[in-house]
Amino acid sequence: MPEVIFAGPAGRLEGRYQAPKQRGAPIAIVLHPHPQFGGTMNNQIVYNLFYTFANRGFAALRFNFRGVGRSQGAFDHGVGELSDAAAALDWVQAVNPEARACWIAGVSFGSWIGMQLLMRRPEIEGFISIAAMANRYDFSFLAPCPSSGLFVHGSEDRVAPAREVMPVIEKVKTQKGVIIEHQIVDGANHFFDGKVDELTQTVDTYLDKRLGKRDEAA
Repeated sequence: MPEVIFAGPAGRLEGRYQAPKQRGAPIAIVLHPHPQFGGTMNNQIVYNLFYTFANRGFAALRFNFRGVGRSQGAFDHGVGELSDAAAALDWVQAVNPEARACWIAGVSFGSWIGMQLLMRRPEIEGFISIAAMANRYDFSFLAPCPSSGLFVHGSEDRVAPAREVMPVIEKVKTQKGVIIEHQIVDGANHFFDGKVDELTQTVDTYLDKRLGKRDEAA
């Protein structure tokens, strides 16, 4: 898993990239939690999501938003971070010019950024949104949501309670041709402490349904 440095709008961005074994493989980008609260690309959930996609044969990238780790720039309250995510997608697409499909996955703050990127890039055909903070950030832009995907929350999440995102999910569910699923990991808090394996299994099960079993998709 090579370290990579690529150009972002505010300077260099640091990432980890897993190249696919097959040409034309789909792309997956994983976005980390809030930079000002310790979020980095090495977050345990981000790390597991990265390998979930890489093990399925995706061209997978996780990276640090501006101002985190060796990424240049400074925190920009979501505006610059969305530009960083777009630059990350541009970079992976340049490395994998034959890729046609793309997935976006985000954790907490990263899910908010990821869903905004989803609205701007029609090639994104699926999403995984973990602990979306619909109580802190406005998700009303998901109207209409262009792609099907999965929201996952912990039943004991006090930072972003699942009930806060339900109105968003119910609104999106009514849109023709888009299937939104919502799963609850019982006993999990916002950080899925002690529950990351259960979270990963939940995501795997969803991807099996969308993409086929791992050994068939890789």
